[in-house]
Amino acid sequence: MVVWLLGISGSGKSTLAKEIKKYFDGRNKKSFIIDGDLVRDFFERDLGYTKKDRIENIKRIILASYVLEQNGIIPIVANISPFEFLREFARKKLKNYIEIYLKKDMNNVKNKDFVYNSKNVVGKDIEFEEPKKPDLVLYTDKLSIEDSLKKIIEIINEKNTRR
Repeated sequence: MVVWLLGISGSGKSTLAKEIKKYFDGRNKKSFIIDGDLVRDFFERDLGYTKKDRIENIKRIILASYVLEQNGIIPIVANISPFEFLREFARKKLKNYIEIYLKKDMNNVKNKDFVYNSKNVVGKDIEFEEPKKPDLVLYTDKLSIEDSLKKIIEIINEKNTRR
């Protein structure tokens, strides 16, 4: 299983990834959070934030997720993931891919997240392509962390019982 959280910067991906990790830890299930910045740091920030560089970074994340999944560790990905073709690729390559779209109004994050003052920002300079087939959409403007986590756990359990 791979739990993939996507959405614009400031939508709550890292916060929810940590909560999902605690959930798995409490059930003695091995999991690991893969954050886009973790991958960038590992490769000594050899990629920038252009569309081309973002595509390359996401491909690295998909590979890391695949390796972890193959070794019985649940990857919890927290990444903007703005491109539908890469989400389709992940869905094809990863065994039990659970796509969770954290939808947040751009106006609610623009003034709070310093990232939106930069260049090559997804949602501002680079298009964020709405997911076509997410397993779950969470409106993080309206839901608490606890309510969001509850819905994520429900979809994880639902997907696991279908396998």
